[in-house]
This record gives sequence, C-alpha cells and structure tokens, in this order.
Amino acid sequence: MADLKDFAEQLVNLTVKEVNELATILKDEYGIEPAAAAVAVGGGGADAEAVEEQTEFDVILTAAGGSKLAVVKLVKELTGAGLKDAKDLVDSAPSPIKEGVSKDEAEALKAQLEEAGAEVELK
Repeated sequence: MADLKDFAEQLVNLTVKEVNELATILKDEYGIEPAAAAVAVGGGGADAEAVEEQTEFDVILTAAGGSKLAVVKLVKELTGAGLKDAKDLVDSAPSPIKEGVSKDEAEALKAQLEEAGAEVELK
C-alpha cells in the first residue's frame, strides 16, 4: 500500500512538461491516450501556469455607431433574424450577435460589423 501512496505522490508532483512526456510515452508505447492528464496534475510550479487557448468566442455589439441603419441591416443578414429583431438587438447594445463561434468566424463578423460602423467586442 505504501508503494501506491509513493506513486500517487510522484504523479501529483509532476510538472506540466513531465506530464506531457508521460502522455507521449503512454500513447506511443501502450496505445493509451490520457485525455485529462494535465487536468489531474495539481503541482508543478511555473510550468503549471500553461494557458488554455480559447476556441469559442461571443461577438458582442457594444454600439451601433454613426450608421445605425447599415448596422441593423447587417445584423439582420448575419443572424437571420427579422428586421424588428435585428433593430431590437442593435438598440439594446451591448448585446450578443452570435455566441460560441470559432475564432475565424468571430473575427470575420467583427470586421464586417466594424466596416458598417458598429463597435464590436469579442469575448
């Protein structure tokens, strides 16, 4: 039993680099893919500060800008909403235009809205 406790202590104290090496060994030599290996590690010092890259973004209209009509038309086109719903979205800014989209799609939407005169934020 003491051996298992020692082994558990060793696992808990692995750095992120060591966990990645362990994951590679398990995958390459044994065909095991430890999906949550990095999450299970509690210690590790500065290496444990690895930041996970955001994959889903929300496109938030913060202000309609000077050309409100153009922004309303674009919001209608982008969301597939009716004219009244698009106008309500623009009037209630800050409001989400699209949620949970990819980084590329979010940046494209932001560029289109800013081109129409709107102020947009990605979260």
